[in-house]
Amino acid sequence: MYFARIGRLRHLGRRSLGAHTLLAALAAILVPQTASAEIDSGATAWILTSSALVLFMTLPGLALFYGGLVRTKNVLSILMQCFALAAVVTILWLVFGYSVAFDTTGMQAGTTNLNSFIGGFSMAFLSGVTHESESGSIPTILHFVFQMTFAIITPALIVGTFAERMKFSAMLIFSAAWLILVYLPICHMTWSGDGGWFWDMGVIDFAGGIVVHITAGIAALVTCIVIGPRKGYPTTPMPPHNMTMCVTGTGMLWVGWYGFNGGSELGANGSAAMAVAVTQISAATAAFTWMCIEWIQHKQPSVLGLATGAIAGLAAVTPASGVIGPMGGLAIGFASGAICWYASTAMKQALGYDDSLDVFGVHGVGGFVGTVLAGVFGAAAFGGKGLDGSIIGQVGVQLFAAAVTAVYTAAITFGILKAVDALVGLRVEAEEESTGLDVSLHGETGYNL
Repeated sequence: MYFARIGRLRHLGRRSLGAHTLLAALAAILVPQTASAEIDSGATAWILTSSALVLFMTLPGLALFYGGLVRTKNVLSILMQCFALAAVVTILWLVFGYSVAFDTTGMQAGTTNLNSFIGGFSMAFLSGVTHESESGSIPTILHFVFQMTFAIITPALIVGTFAERMKFSAMLIFSAAWLILVYLPICHMTWSGDGGWFWDMGVIDFAGGIVVHITAGIAALVTCIVIGPRKGYPTTPMPPHNMTMCVTGTGMLWVGWYGFNGGSELGANGSAAMAVAVTQISAATAAFTWMCIEWIQHKQPSVLGLATGAIAGLAAVTPASGVIGPMGGLAIGFASGAICWYASTAMKQALGYDDSLDVFGVHGVGGFVGTVLAGVFGAAAFGGKGLDGSIIGQVGVQLFAAAVTAVYTAAITFGILKAVDALVGLRVEAEEESTGLDVSLHGETGYNL
């Protein structure tokens, strides 16, 4: 706009306009012009950046992280699933997803009705959303994009639990139905504002411990139990085929998480900066904790342990990142590093389920740990922003919301899986699984050897 105004001024000068016109043109250059008095340009710039960072977490971060962890014959299937979900969820989010999650028509604070659990369709196809529409201090269309990136990564997380054995068609149908029946209601109850069931309870879920990690983690546990273990599990070794790819994806996730948590403030201010700081502290602490546990147990620190620990710390700090201080980030990082390590190793082995890439152990358990501890370290006594009530009361609210989410997610996920199995079948044939999904389902290979 600045250069456009300069060009306009030169053009006016050549036509020898009067002094009043010249002064008006100078004022147009010198006086800042804004599209709206309500929209904050700094906040808008930060959420634009955060939206790119969160999408970068899925494409290519999560795709590479998961892709490196599977066997060579299945790497393309993982990449395909992540990219396909980005496409499908974007379309669903436009058609009605955003509206169902964030439409607040008919909602009233303290009044429990259908609108407390699910939104309406007034914004379907972004009806009524224009260039000038505002959501707080940012454009509504930007809020749509930012929240869309969360909707994309959540079902993509679940992919890791059934890696190497689910039909591609089944994955698409399951993920679409799950987004509609699980993600959208939980998102609405938690984040839509006054009138949302969890919101009115005072539940703390700053960036998705409940909405993203607990829902994805519980769905992962149910899915891997229903579909059954991979052929040969647990007697056949199934090591990651490319740790370099895995670590690259981990780094992308870690950096992208700055937008995931910092962007959830929906502003560019001290709270966003603190969210970024505690995200870094928790990830680093959890990674170091997991590494040390393995070092003590196996006499060698593993790259896989370091990477997995970092993701655990990132998942756990997510719900609390907007209310805790540095000490809270340190405590949540340490707790998640130790507890998620146990859940992904000893507990999984004892119970015998094949959660291929530890989605439940890292995201489900990590999200639960962070959701509960937000009620502790959000207190001013621990350097947090302060709670409306007591620590015990807030922890009770956090536990209740987490438990309701877990039970609801488990029940609906089980129903969706059974319906999809009856419709197209969940699992590939044994021969296709042995050959690998890359060739069997997509007719391609990840590497030309």
